[in-house]
Amino acid sequence: MESNRTQEREQAHALLDKLSDEQLNAVRNLLEVMVEPLSRSLALAPTEDEEITPETAASLDRARASLNRGEGIPHDDILREFGLKK
Repeated sequence: MESNRTQEREQAHALLDKLSDEQLNAVRNLLEVMVEPLSRSLALAPTEDEEITPETAASLDRARASLNRGEGIPHDDILREFGLKK
């Protein structure tokens, strides 16, 4: 005789199989938040409502303009710099 836990897992798997890719991604994200303490803490953390100063806004504008001119550092270069990709 199957345990109640096994039956619940089988029911959950059957429901997961019926979800669209978008729905499955949302459920996976929810499960990660429920299982991983850091993800849960981040998900529950309040958002910051700091006002952007004129200096910060100008700096962001300069950074965006630089990226639009193609002056950013390629992602692969950053990964290599930190030894994350060869």
